[in-house]
Amino acid sequence: MNNKVSDSTILLALNKPKGYVVTRSDELGRKTVYDLFPDWIFHDGWMPIGRLDLESTGLLLFTTNGKIGDALTKPKSCIKIYEVWVRGHVTDEHIASVKKGVESTVGLLKVVSIKKIGVGGAKTKLRVELNEGKNRHIRRLFGLLKDPKFGTALKVLKLKRISIGSFKLDLDAGKWRYLSLEEEKMLLNNLDSLITR
Repeated sequence: MNNKVSDSTILLALNKPKGYVVTRSDELGRKTVYDLFPDWIFHDGWMPIGRLDLESTGLLLFTTNGKIGDALTKPKSCIKIYEVWVRGHVTDEHIASVKKGVESTVGLLKVVSIKKIGVGGAKTKLRVELNEGKNRHIRRLFGLLKDPKFGTALKVLKLKRISIGSFKLDLDAGKWRYLSLEEEKMLLNNLDSLITR
């Protein structure tokens, strides 16, 4: 894909499908996100900014600039928004406790904001905003909570990241594109203090 004059030369976006590992190579022989790109993306040193686990889908940004990668993954640097389907009945009490924070083996897990946007049988659809991302943050967080009706742990069934900072996902699964210069500027605007380019 040739980038146009109006395209960023340091940021691109991918809509990661389920079943791909976010790594340069996988010792278990699983598909990696680099299988979705032309070879030159790997060879030119494009690196993922942050992670999405094997089962998760959605927006993943890549950069050739390590300082930008560090700035976008630094806790509290920008808001990341997820759409999440949880197995179980998510109550107002659950919502209050994830805003306040739940203790886990990796420290306190909490969200910036959470909103119930749908219900289907014994499943709840949520919109979750984070400004940090510990390993498997959302999955661990809901796994620590119990369904009031059945007494079983809540379980994240689907997790899709739909935005990072000002940039919103607008690609089909498995597709990628460069950010425009305007999108790059908007995304990095609030990070100037963290980046000395």
